[in-house]
Amino acid sequence: MDTRLQNEIEHGKYLAKEGAGEVWNWESPAGKIRWHRRVGMLTSHLKPTDKVLEIGCGTGYFTKEIVKTGASVTAIDISPELINIAKQEIKETNASFMLDNAYELSFDDCSFDSVVGSSVLHHLDIDKAIREMYRVLKPGGYIFFTEPNMMNPQIALQKNIPALKRKLGDSPDETAFFRWSLKNLMQTTGFNEIKITPFDFLHPSVPPKIIPFIAFVGNAFEKIPLLKEIAGSLYISARKPLD
Repeated sequence: MDTRLQNEIEHGKYLAKEGAGEVWNWESPAGKIRWHRRVGMLTSHLKPTDKVLEIGCGTGYFTKEIVKTGASVTAIDISPELINIAKQEIKETNASFMLDNAYELSFDDCSFDSVVGSSVLHHLDIDKAIREMYRVLKPGGYIFFTEPNMMNPQIALQKNIPALKRKLGDSPDETAFFRWSLKNLMQTTGFNEIKITPFDFLHPSVPPKIIPFIAFVGNAFEKIPLLKEIAGSLYISARKPLD
């Protein structure tokens, strides 16, 4: 196993011990708003007849919402500790969990209608992961992800300064994306209908009293062409062409 994957397995132990929700900033009042927004982005396209692969499910934060669509969900992660937590939390019959490597997925070609994930691709060797997602998607299938935006000043510092990365609970190899280079990679892989949109100016540490104001201002910023480029996250969608 390569060093990057081994680092992610070790990071999973850290998340399980310290509380994944706290490390990922989903538990603060602003964090919960950000989480709910992402749930809609990752699930609104799903139908009960769909077969869905969730990559990097962690403790099942998003899995428990994906299953509410009625779709059949296969959720994978490289961390046995995080998968065990997810299995304990989610008992719905349309969800299954397994340890798997996103670079060498244990599924046949054209197995899934959709592949989804939140804040996972930036942990991976993106070239390998994109190729595998394309392989397991059915023709006409879609991917949907939310990921950190390297154009955001805080994200750029956090992902490129090792000491800051450690302090904020990042794994050693995780990074963020420039949307134009990610789009080029996806086009080269074969995807079409690629949309990568910057969003989210609501920081998880925003005090509850001013969340409505910051959210209002952030929504306005997302509509301003140049300013939106420094938003904290990227909303990624793409389609595998029909045969």
